[in-house]
Amino acid sequence: MKKRLLIANRSEIAIRIIRSAHKLGMTAVVFQSDREPDALYLKYADEIIPAKDASNEKAIFLDAERIVKFALEYKIDLIHPGYGFLSENPDFAALCVDNGINFIGPSPELIRDMGLKTVAKSMAIKAGLPLVPGSDGPVKDAEAATAYANKIGYPVILKASAGGGGRGMRIVEKPETIERNFKSASDEALAAFSNGDMFIEKYLQNPKHLEFQILGDKHGNVVHLGERECSLQRKHQKIVEEAPSASVTEKMRAEMGEMAVRFAKSIGYFSAGTIEFIMDEDGSYYFMEMNTRIQVEHPVTEIVTGVDLVDWQIRVALGEELTLKQSDIHIQGWAIECRVNTEDPQNRFSPQTGFIDKVYFPQKDYIRIETGVQSGSVVTPYFDSMIAKIIVKGNDRQDVIQKTLDALNEFNLIGLKTTIPFCRTVLNHPDFVNATYTTRWVDQVFTPEMLENEDDEIIGALAATIMYASEYLQLSSDLPTYKYDRLNVWVLNKRLNY
Repeated sequence: MKKRLLIANRSEIAIRIIRSAHKLGMTAVVFQSDREPDALYLKYADEIIPAKDASNEKAIFLDAERIVKFALEYKIDLIHPGYGFLSENPDFAALCVDNGINFIGPSPELIRDMGLKTVAKSMAIKAGLPLVPGSDGPVKDAEAATAYANKIGYPVILKASAGGGGRGMRIVEKPETIERNFKSASDEALAAFSNGDMFIEKYLQNPKHLEFQILGDKHGNVVHLGERECSLQRKHQKIVEEAPSASVTEKMRAEMGEMAVRFAKSIGYFSAGTIEFIMDEDGSYYFMEMNTRIQVEHPVTEIVTGVDLVDWQIRVALGEELTLKQSDIHIQGWAIECRVNTEDPQNRFSPQTGFIDKVYFPQKDYIRIETGVQSGSVVTPYFDSMIAKIIVKGNDRQDVIQKTLDALNEFNLIGLKTTIPFCRTVLNHPDFVNATYTTRWVDQVFTPEMLENEDDEIIGALAATIMYASEYLQLSSDLPTYKYDRLNVWVLNKRLNY
């Protein structure tokens, strides 16, 4: 009988997992949330479970007990959590295992250990990985944090022991603000993760954020698939990613990759995961944390290595042994991913909700589009604002930057503002072209004025008028294509994203 795989997630990652499920001959089952009953991913599934979560305080994707209850009722064999939601919740993973459902990911114990940053750091020390100077474990209060800060020197960063995504983090530049920042960070961590423990470490002011993709099986085999550069961030949320990193030499890649594999083996890790490093301006690098799930930016690694990570996640969960050896992994070409969020980058990246009247994605053999929307989709306030990822492959870094810019220029969405103009500005900037950008680039360099275009308003009005006229007049089948192409040429020349 076909294995039945339930995807406890939504949008483009659900479609991505469905693709791998079908490739492996499985039945893909998804939830239909009342918060987005007409979501695009529903069209790709083999079976749909009506979640009926309209009256619930939280959407189905955050309700571990209901997910498992439905899984048992629908005779599910495996559950893939995707990313976000419950993907790094050890209690959810344990609930699946306790009920005889194969959780696609590492063991609940590993998820719990890696989710507690102080525990993960302790394990990293044992494996011989370098760490940023800081506390060995949680600091009990602001007074203890002050003592550490005086020892390692300012600036320092306070981080939640359990959590991520920028929540429970505060940068402290001077002693007189540490008490206030400690309390606000701890309160935020307690609200977000039900754990207010904090640790402290030296703050690197202009670092690079690098992550090594690893893949392990249940038989003790682990390989790494090189690094991704994830330094282009806003409030600790990644926006543009690339693989490989221009800041990593072949020697460094071998060293850091070996560390990542050694660490994963030392803790008995299996499934896909990432070992995250932070690199200082002098080239020194330090272990930061481990993520125990598939990453949003995993496609850039798949493109440059040719390895299907989601495919292997599922196969490893079924007990298969890795057929990949480290000598089989070769990085070829370069890849960039731009996240398309419905946010207004000229207005502090404020979220945009409502109808997508029209959306056009670039179509080239070197472009991979992962999206959860189409023309007519509704972007609701209930979920993350990311609606798509534009992933581009090039022969080298210069080639992929130009190809990505071309792809961004061809993208067109009417109805909501997006981060496309921001991504375009980033890729055109000398700091990105020269690969000197750091995690502080958005804070230190970017200004909304970089996006201003005096023609935007009139071009946007023209685009909307032409679209409306084409539909209203119901032109013959060849004319709309011609009109639309003419419009795209106009948009391309003006670099419109309206």
